Amino acid sequence: MRNFIMAVALAAASGPAIAQAAPPPPACTAPEHRQFDFWAGYWDVYPTGKDKLVAHSLIEKLYGGCAIRENWMPLSGNPGGSLNMYDPADRRWHQTWQDAQNSRVQFDGGMVGDKMVLLGFWRGVLGPGDAWIRMEYSRNADGSVRQHGFQSADNGATWQESFDFTYRKSASTPPK
Repeated sequence: MRNFIMAVALAAASGPAIAQAAPPPPACTAPEHRQFDFWAGYWDVYPTGKDKLVAHSLIEKLYGGCAIRENWMPLSGNPGGSLNMYDPADRRWHQTWQDAQNSRVQFDGGMVGDKMVLLGFWRGVLGPGDAWIRMEYSRNADGSVRQHGFQSADNGATWQESFDFTYRKSASTPPK
């Protein structure tokens, strides 16, 4: 009996047993979180249909697959980047763009057919004027990605092309 009492006392002194809970499932495993994966990579960027390199862009999947981060590195002009994520609460993609001119834009959208379409209101993008910006990202048959941009200074009544880039996989190593 004395050994039994001693064993109970030792067990009590060591504290309650800690239950091993199963780890929570990964947060970003739904198929929607993979919709923008085609943009991930290290790219050389060209105006669509031309062979004049204008930028490099490092697009990384991060944070357990919950975010895609862009590092836009133009050969001349304004560097910047974006953080992109799918929010299951509103079932939309969100992109926050920030650049070296202290411009910040919030884009929102999602898949429309086979394109990722994001829309945002950019203050001062037209110099003294503001505009809605619509970006369409699509995967090309050769593995490149097209980013086609449009702007509207009249709240979407009319749209003009503002840029058209093709991202081609880079043969060089991404910067660290």
